Amino acid sequence: MNQMEYIGHNARFDFDEADQLFVGHLVGIKDVVGFHGKTMVELETAFKESVESYIAINKERGRSPQ
Repeated sequence: MNQMEYIGHNARFDFDEADQLFVGHLVGIKDVVGFHGKTMVELETAFKESVESYIAINKERGRSPQ
């Protein structure tokens, strides 16, 4: 399993051969945050967008991201 890190948030990802996609999710949190991309560039962009969205949603709800 491969790993990524962005502004303190970690993710793991794999390649799904059936769908021909890289699929990942944030690790170390109770919430479920997933992302995917057809290429590594798309995957990295989706990962960063997911982290930023996760942070923004938690801020709106008055919670600290885990």
